[in-house]
Amino acid sequence: MDELKELRRILKEQRPNNWEDIPDIDLYMDQVLNYMVRQHIGLESGESLTSAMVNNYIKKELLPRAKGKRYERKHVAYLTAICLFKQILSVDSTKELLKSQLSDEDIKTFYEKYCIKLDQEYNAVAEKIDENMTKQDISELVLELAISSYAQKIACERLLELLV
Repeated sequence: MDELKELRRILKEQRPNNWEDIPDIDLYMDQVLNYMVRQHIGLESGESLTSAMVNNYIKKELLPRAKGKRYERKHVAYLTAICLFKQILSVDSTKELLKSQLSDEDIKTFYEKYCIKLDQEYNAVAEKIDENMTKQDISELVLELAISSYAQKIACERLLELLV
């Protein structure tokens, strides 16, 4: 199936930009929102990131304040991680995770580690997808991934409680 081949390709190839490839010039909000679509697979496929969400992340202290109305490379790095985490964790849990990760590291080190782990996980899932899968094979993989996601979500939440 072409759709399976395309999904596998996306999981194998599409990644957020490396730290060095994120623009090192300040961006306005609309530029950040447009850039983020390229940074996160989910934003291409229906998830959304709005200026109101970004402002809320700043208000909730997940994201540093912009300098004036300009956002830096570090803001893009934070938002890249936040967009993924918000699919699994609450805003408060995301804040705790970022706080624990950034207590001993700078944003660049965190972001590089984030990208390595994301690459590993995307590749692991891509390896489970075969373009010759039957509908039953797909159904079995969906079951496996859904249960695995749920188990990991529970573990994530409970482990984050230990950090607080």
